[in-house]
Amino acid sequence: MPSENVIKCSKLIAAKGWNIAFAESATAGRMAAEFSMTKESGQILRGGIVCYEVFVKEQILNVPHSMIEKCTPESAEVTQILAQQASKIFNSKITAAITGLTTPGGSETKQKPVGTIFFHIITPDKKIKHKQIFLGSPEEIVLQAIDKTAALIAESLF
Repeated sequence: MPSENVIKCSKLIAAKGWNIAFAESATAGRMAAEFSMTKESGQILRGGIVCYEVFVKEQILNVPHSMIEKCTPESAEVTQILAQQASKIFNSKITAAITGLTTPGGSETKQKPVGTIFFHIITPDKKIKHKQIFLGSPEEIVLQAIDKTAALIAESLF
């Protein structure tokens, strides 16, 4: 069952007659799945791409290899390009991209521990950049990140 934030966000998007698409790394498709379970899903959900592995980021979403090397796959810079590219692919009114670290073994550092999530959301009126560190199991981090994405979008629509 989708969270209250996802349900509210879906209603707000539908009320505007808009749609949404996703470029998901850390959430691996779970965000699109959560939005697909709302009553408004048929009106608003355009689609999404799971770009978990660097290969997909580079080959399908055209993130330059040099940027991945310089900034890491889980970074604000890469997340912004993912959002821009997905926005073109899906021709969506709202595009949300998300990268981050839900488990150890990625690019985590003291400044970027496991639980760090990067968001980049494009709407017709705004570009929202956000970084947050969540605590919990990988699933708890993913669900908190989805909820935060919905909240960021909903706030931008008022």
